[in-house]
Amino acid sequence: MDPRTPWQALTRPRFPRGSWPWRAVGYLLTGGLLGAAVCAVFLVLGVFSLFLVGLPPLLLSGLLLGGVERRRLRLVDLDPAPDPHRVPTAPGPAAWLRLRAGEQATWRELAYALLLATVLWPLDLLAVAVAIGLPVTLLSAPVQLAFDGDETKVVKAYLVTSYPEAFAAALLGALLLVALAYPLAAFAGARAALARALLAPREADARGGRIGEVIASRARLVDAFEAERRRIERDLHDGAQQRLVALTMTLGLARLDAPPGPLADQLAKAHTEAGQVLTELRELIHGIHPQVLADYGLGPALSDAADRSAVPVDVDVELPRLPESVESAGYFAGCEALANIGKHSGATRARITARHTRGTLRIDVEDDGRGAADPAGGTGLTGLADRIAVLDGRLTIMSPKGGPTLLRVEIPCPAPTESSASSSPRTASSSGRG
Repeated sequence: MDPRTPWQALTRPRFPRGSWPWRAVGYLLTGGLLGAAVCAVFLVLGVFSLFLVGLPPLLLSGLLLGGVERRRLRLVDLDPAPDPHRVPTAPGPAAWLRLRAGEQATWRELAYALLLATVLWPLDLLAVAVAIGLPVTLLSAPVQLAFDGDETKVVKAYLVTSYPEAFAAALLGALLLVALAYPLAAFAGARAALARALLAPREADARGGRIGEVIASRARLVDAFEAERRRIERDLHDGAQQRLVALTMTLGLARLDAPPGPLADQLAKAHTEAGQVLTELRELIHGIHPQVLADYGLGPALSDAADRSAVPVDVDVELPRLPESVESAGYFAGCEALANIGKHSGATRARITARHTRGTLRIDVEDDGRGAADPAGGTGLTGLADRIAVLDGRLTIMSPKGGPTLLRVEIPCPAPTESSASSSPRTASSSGRG
């Protein structure tokens, strides 16, 4: 496996003849020059911008330096350093600046910029001066003696008066050039590791950012899905259903006008079939997105679902109007639970309770059935659990063998404002059918 960093290359026999010593020199030398420039820029910003403009120029300079340093890392670290910053969800420079100001990566980049401008760049240049400047000065001893004449001072301390001494100094310089390449590369590797620790995303941060983006994208998909459901429901209600009603009325009128006989019988059959199709279409529209949920909210919608349940249901629901995605998830969870009670539980009675307390919607659906409900048994609860999890909610099922069964849905959502809570009928509390 080829070495990816100077530390890995140090143990290779071909290290002095390879490219890694030169990579280390290039990294440290450019770091010293870049750090000196950053120091000058920070002095200007510190005198003027911090007092006149504020902190944003310093943050922007840290962001810019972070991008440059992540690219410069490729000199001594072949593993790419990914950008730790997230993509803004809203357009415009204001949203971008708010996002960047709230990210830990931005402040780590600013800390690295301050560290480079004050401490690191002198160390980089000092390391290059010792590891390269000293050996090269010794190597040039014969040239210096030739230019100076009878004697010359090498590195301002060693007096050389003859060519044998000059060539001995040059030999010492060559040996030092090879020997000092190892600590120089080690120092460059340490500098790169420090830069990566501050400028590249930590694994936990990267994982958390990816999870956050996945959750946000899933939430957006749920919102888009709900909007599409409402559009389909509206198109069916205002389009196909109205046309089917008109067709049914036309067939009914034609049936009344037709004389007794085969034609009247066919019209009666067509009228009956159209009525059945209309009934099925209304049920389909109600299942896609019931109008009562859109108009009156979750409380009345759950009461309506309880009235249509195959098992008598007691209803105790007191809810304000909640966000659309929360109401939709709570409604379909309640409907699925009631459907499962009617199909699988063998219960004689059920109860549904719903409250919004301390910023959390909680829906409890209980029945007196046989219990032993298995969410993995194809009852549709697994998909509901995933849908609720998108909203950072939780679905819990307690169903011992022999019953009773309790299905609990908990979805965190903000408390409604007083104005929204009082603008329309929002609650429903009744004793259900039975």
